[in-house]
Amino acid sequence: MKKLVEVSQRPGVRYLLIGGSVYLLELLIILIAQRAGASDVVAVGISFWLGLSVSFVLTKLVTFRDKRVHARVLLPQITAFALLVLFNFGFTILVVKFLSSSVSPTVSRTSALAITTIWNFYLYKTRIFRPIEQAVKTH
Repeated sequence: MKKLVEVSQRPGVRYLLIGGSVYLLELLIILIAQRAGASDVVAVGISFWLGLSVSFVLTKLVTFRDKRVHARVLLPQITAFALLVLFNFGFTILVVKFLSSSVSPTVSRTSALAITTIWNFYLYKTRIFRPIEQAVKTH
């Protein structure tokens, strides 16, 4: 039990647990939306936006323990997060297009996801959700 507590103190572990949990939540939302009569596209759209929102909140509050919610902190974080999402989307589309002749979309999407997961963690930790003491030292 002590080992489990020690492991949960590491932001990288929390990041992966939250990411996996949000992924499962998105799958559950897709199933629920489809059972409620939503088309595949609508179900995925709903799960994407809900998952993205939950991911932002949990990454901020749980992974990086950033409890700051003042507009001067939160608005730049949301903006940076949104820009990163757009960049990741473009990167993913390029990877899928580049690899489409040699591997399935599932494999290329998973590859892109693995890469974006690494740089997302780095950017969240060092730029987007960095502790206030770190932000002050870098300016």
